[in-house]
Amino acid sequence: MSSLGLRAVLLAAVCAWGADPAVAQAPFYQGKRLTLLINFAAGGPTDIEGRLLAKHIAKHIDGQPTIIVQNRDGAGGLVGTNYVGELGPRDGTMFGYFTGAAWKYVTEPERHTVDFRTFEFIGYSPGNAVYYVRSDTPPGLKSAADLLKAQGLVAGGLATESSKDLLIRLTLDLLGVPHKYITGFRSSVNARLAVQRGEIHLHSESTPGYLSVVEPTMVKAGMVIPLYYDADYNGETFRVPAAMKGSPVLPFQEFYKQVRGGTPSGLPWDAYRTNLAVDSAMLRTIAMPPGSPTAAQEALRAALARLNNDKDYAADTMKAMQFVPHYETGADISMRVRRALMVSPEIRTFVTSYMRGGR
Repeated sequence: MSSLGLRAVLLAAVCAWGADPAVAQAPFYQGKRLTLLINFAAGGPTDIEGRLLAKHIAKHIDGQPTIIVQNRDGAGGLVGTNYVGELGPRDGTMFGYFTGAAWKYVTEPERHTVDFRTFEFIGYSPGNAVYYVRSDTPPGLKSAADLLKAQGLVAGGLATESSKDLLIRLTLDLLGVPHKYITGFRSSVNARLAVQRGEIHLHSESTPGYLSVVEPTMVKAGMVIPLYYDADYNGETFRVPAAMKGSPVLPFQEFYKQVRGGTPSGLPWDAYRTNLAVDSAMLRTIAMPPGSPTAAQEALRAALARLNNDKDYAADTMKAMQFVPHYETGADISMRVRRALMVSPEIRTFVTSYMRGGR
């Protein structure tokens, strides 16, 4: 071989050797567009949290893709969850920000067009609801304890299969408060407006929605009275969520003890606690369609971990919601979520029957 030919071969080899690592090290999301699908309507707590996450997580994703946010609400969030699982692209360009998806799966797995356990999970965060009631509910309420005196109480929810609706009804039934139940408001924004218009008396909202909107406006104006909230529950013990520390509002089990004495019992109480252990622990779930590329999953999990330490994100969420979400994530997150997606057949049967009774 001539010296010229040898040099050409060596040059080609050097170029090839130098190019491969560059290609291998290129961030998965470089030059890509990523869609975040939110399973509740625009303007509600899920939407606010999801959009804030999209705004800030982009800079933490290697390759810094453009993130587009879409909303697909309906059936208590199931429409959006099913869309991501069944129709969402599996090339790493879509992920979902879901509320209530974990609980909806464990109670009604047959309604999922794709088994929720097969999703690729990126992370989750706990959530808690605060319950409130109009102060002019007959005969007129002056304190939370007066709820037991309410006459003609109308409670409003999002959908019969919604975890929110389930907990509203369970707590009222456990307290023995007669009420009429109306559902179908689709989002807490709509339900809140119904409270303001006097169409319903009672609703509940996640702590961000309550702290950022309900408390500074409706409570301050004397329109509504806060009743109780759902505490964190790990299956054994209750804990005060960070957002409610220092609040004069009581967790439900303490409110029950105050106005009824003792501790709730029976299947309704078991269902309430089971819901907290699953749904409240994983109220917000971030997931990708089944079979999404491993590199995409790893990139989003790493970005989510960085988001937990983002001071700008913390400042934005505190300003908007009076609360800073913290997301559980890690290489084993999918395994942890799948293990948690199990409840006893007895509880599932009870909840299914209970929900149907609310139609």
